[in-house]
Amino acid sequence: MIDGVKVKKLMKHSDDRGFFAELVRDDENLLEHFGQASWSKSYPGVIKAFHYHEKQDDLWFFPTGHAQVVLYDLREDSKTKGETDVYYMGEDNPMLLLIPKGVAHGYRVLGETPLTIIYFTTMSYNPDQPDEKRIPWDDETIGFNWNTEFR
Repeated sequence: MIDGVKVKKLMKHSDDRGFFAELVRDDENLLEHFGQASWSKSYPGVIKAFHYHEKQDDLWFFPTGHAQVVLYDLREDSKTKGETDVYYMGEDNPMLLLIPKGVAHGYRVLGETPLTIIYFTTMSYNPDQPDEKRIPWDDETIGFNWNTEFR
């Protein structure tokens, strides 16, 4: 696992009315600081990759749909520099994923239904000075194969 990445499996409490699950608690220390919460929807087959931040951490949650999440450690001073992690997240595998600053991240929507992401950041978005650096989804250094294998 890439250094600094944290995974929190979510516990669903179900009964005949539905379910309840806690997402983020202030006593878990997942986020150093709360900056912003955002919500986005992506359609089947979409790849949103890669980008990274120099100042902020992200905490991702996919309440609906299914995602293949790819992380790549860009940090020069990290013991896991150059490592890639892959996570399968979504409604069938509910979890939170903390992505530290300096770790490139992206996802691909799996299946035939749209994907929803809710994510929390340690800084509010500043359109005048965005902390968002882009890397192409097919970057040769990262070298990730986005194709589905073992069909």
